[in-house]
Amino acid sequence: MDLTQPTAENISFMIEEIKGKLKMASAAAIKPEHFDANQYEDIKDVYELVNSKSNFSISEIEQLVSELGKLRKNV
Repeated sequence: MDLTQPTAENISFMIEEIKGKLKMASAAAIKPEHFDANQYEDIKDVYELVNSKSNFSISEIEQLVSELGKLRKNV
């Protein structure tokens, strides 16, 4: 997948991958449509960080979820 373009499909892919990798209990609350292309690079940074690690502490997961919350558009 070519993640160099800030498309809705790429945002959806990255958000779903982040949710799956973090095995989030609140995953249903984070939906790809809550994000837009204005935060694409930040979302991509979170995605790349999540993909670079195999395990996360509870604290790391909380920080990542908090960061995703900051990137959400007002819905």
